[in-house]
Amino acid sequence: QVQLVESGGGLVQAGGSLRLSCAASGRTFSSYAMGWFRQAPGKEREFVAAISWSGGRTNLADFVKGRFTISRDNAKNSVYLQMNTLKPEDTAVYYCTLKSTTNSGSYYIKAGSYDYWGQGTQVTVSS
Repeated sequence: QVQLVESGGGLVQAGGSLRLSCAASGRTFSSYAMGWFRQAPGKEREFVAAISWSGGRTNLADFVKGRFTISRDNAKNSVYLQMNTLKPEDTAVYYCTLKSTTNSGSYYIKAGSYDYWGQGTQVTVSS
């Protein structure tokens, strides 16, 4: 089994920044893609960002492009989400995800593609 533990969430004013971190532990894979999803109250879970094992390929949802950045540190089994210029509509629980893969250049944007999910971290943006 793989455990994913998110951290870095909290309360921030609109226009502020937060950096989410996610550390993977437990079963190891030779390569794995990672991602971030979020779910706001009363809404469906939605894709935010994804990154390949190599880190060379990333994908961001249109509503966060230019504001959020995804990165990873394979030596630390970690993925990060730098969130800048936060808006009240970014308020949600943010989930870290992991998918084992043999393709170091692949990333995934569908929730159903991922094998493992973290418990989530709350991000609240006040206006």
